[in-house]
Amino acid sequence: MRLFGWWRGKNRNGGRPVLDLWHQRWRTAAASPAVAVVSELKAELDALQLPEEEIEIEREMLDGLDQLAHLHDALGRNGLPIVETGHRVVGADTCHFSAPSSMPDDPSQPSGRLIFTGVRAIFAGGGRTVTLPWHAVAEIVQQDRDLLLVKHDRETFHRFRCNVYADAMCAGLLAKRLAKKGKE
Repeated sequence: MRLFGWWRGKNRNGGRPVLDLWHQRWRTAAASPAVAVVSELKAELDALQLPEEEIEIEREMLDGLDQLAHLHDALGRNGLPIVETGHRVVGADTCHFSAPSSMPDDPSQPSGRLIFTGVRAIFAGGGRTVTLPWHAVAEIVQQDRDLLLVKHDRETFHRFRCNVYADAMCAGLLAKRLAKKGKE
């Protein structure tokens, strides 16, 4: 019964309303990342005094929020980050993001790297490369460890699964900036 409850999205936190409330506050903080809120959420999580093995995901979520908040601040001060990479798919483009990821909707579920340049998103892995120019991206959705890039036809999309929340959250923020810049 618990399995089906999880599948429907109920009882996700083992029936703990306090964790549901914490998740709600985390989602609110992720929508407007601020470094100060990370400390508050960490203190709230610590105050629950749950065993560490029961809050591993929440710790990872906090780390992701912390990295997102720092990236958000850095973008305001310094603009887009520049990531050194020797990956051949980048070519002469400037790289702004690179992280290990997979494509869970592909039948072979290839693992590789998700790379963002100023002009395109690239997935290199599984013996092939998927390239999506930013001007062709209509919508960007980040949820948990997944990043969804939806094309303008609203029928074609690419879902990338990052290994950790931090990579997915930072990828979501950068993708939104790059897609907006690609439309200018």
